Amino acid sequence: MTAEGTGTGAAAPEGAARAAAALDAAGLGYVLSAHGPVSSLAEAAAARGLDPSAIVKTLVVRRADDDFLFVLVPGDRSISWPKLRELLGVARLSMPDAAIAKAVTGYARGTITPFGAARAWPVVADERVTGRPVSIGAGAHGVAATVDGTELVRVLGATVADVTEALAPPA
Repeated sequence: MTAEGTGTGAAAPEGAARAAAALDAAGLGYVLSAHGPVSSLAEAAAARGLDPSAIVKTLVVRRADDDFLFVLVPGDRSISWPKLRELLGVARLSMPDAAIAKAVTGYARGTITPFGAARAWPVVADERVTGRPVSIGAGAHGVAATVDGTELVRVLGATVADVTEALAPPA
């Protein structure tokens, strides 16, 4: 399935329909696509016709009880905890378990997106998200929205900073 800026259609999973409605409401141009299950970053990138670095993971980070944020991380990178702590001015951050992440976002892990989330948590985007097309999860497994990265961070009001590091090469 592919839709441009208009949602996913009647057969879309509930999470994908919610995300598409939020994308529409944000006025962000996007191409929504659905592909079968993928088991790796390389498979997701191939299914979406993009470089792995253009696949953007939305990670949920906890600052304190009931205080979370979204961090947008290019697929070929991981959060640099020291950089993120310094940016946020905190000594401790953690990632919630899957049940808490779902409770605070409304989305299961692997489907999380700021669009249509249960609450509008603050967003931090790694600086490598901007300046090119990127693909972000869209509320259901195998459903993604390809968007302009610069417009993505603009509509989300994201703080843009260098908050990631390269993934270690496979052993």
